[in-house]
Amino acid sequence: MHKPNEEITLLCGERHNVDMDFPLIDYRAADAPQRLCLSLRETGFAALRHTPLQAVAIRSIGREWLGFFRSPARQACLWDPVRQDGWFPPEVSEVAKGHSQRDLKEFFHGYAWGRWPDGVSDAARRYADQATGLAATLLAWVQAGSPENVRAGYSEPLPRMIEGSDRTLLRVLHYPPQVEPAPPGALRAAAHEDINLLTILPAAEEAGLQVQDRQGRWLDLPVTRPEDEDQLVIVNTGDMLQEASGGWFPSTPHRVLNPVGEAALRSRIALPLFLHPRAEVRLSARHTAGSCLDERLRELGLKT
Repeated sequence: MHKPNEEITLLCGERHNVDMDFPLIDYRAADAPQRLCLSLRETGFAALRHTPLQAVAIRSIGREWLGFFRSPARQACLWDPVRQDGWFPPEVSEVAKGHSQRDLKEFFHGYAWGRWPDGVSDAARRYADQATGLAATLLAWVQAGSPENVRAGYSEPLPRMIEGSDRTLLRVLHYPPQVEPAPPGALRAAAHEDINLLTILPAAEEAGLQVQDRQGRWLDLPVTRPEDEDQLVIVNTGDMLQEASGGWFPSTPHRVLNPVGEAALRSRIALPLFLHPRAEVRLSARHTAGSCLDERLRELGLKT
């Protein structure tokens, strides 16, 4: 049974030392655009501090949505395999490409045009709007920081690709407590790459999110400590930006480890914002944004 005052932390992962050598970029600094592009180029990930996203708001949203995932109200928002919105229960959770076990999670897909649960405030929608604005700024930084030959390959400027898009997605993730041992090989999130242009993720309050570097080593991403007022924000490149940039900005494998000890008894909520272009945007000779998305959804078992 869950205790009424169960501790909530964003995202998840086992307790272990975080590699604080992963650079933190001050969003307000004059060299932030250059440092962001360099970090995305080298690892596919970047960690920002002093962004407009606020830790107190993120924590409040997490508490509210934990109540949703515990309530019967989620049944009224069961996922739609065509629209791809609504509540995705654990039994239809993703199977990462190359893996056989489903991830140990459930989630809600919220689009600007999509369904929204009764009794849940619009705080997460306001967060999604704010995170989308931040993502658009960062995408403009990536455009400006792309080498000339890479920029020449973009079918249109990166910021223009998202104008009028209805596919940008807020995913509210719930990683349930692991009272029983996880099935062999199953993780809260197995190694995978994201589909979209950029992902915006408020950093966890516990370690566990890792990215794989070019040498095959798993690096820990920084965390937002429970006492911190500044919300760290993790940014990463998705497959669509990798495709559009001809691989200059790599979409790199990342995963979320299973927690251990007392951490295994706590729920985790995460709020990734996936920035998508319009479906007709040409990413490369072989893919539009729409065809790239359809291909990946079929690989994940979320679309037939």
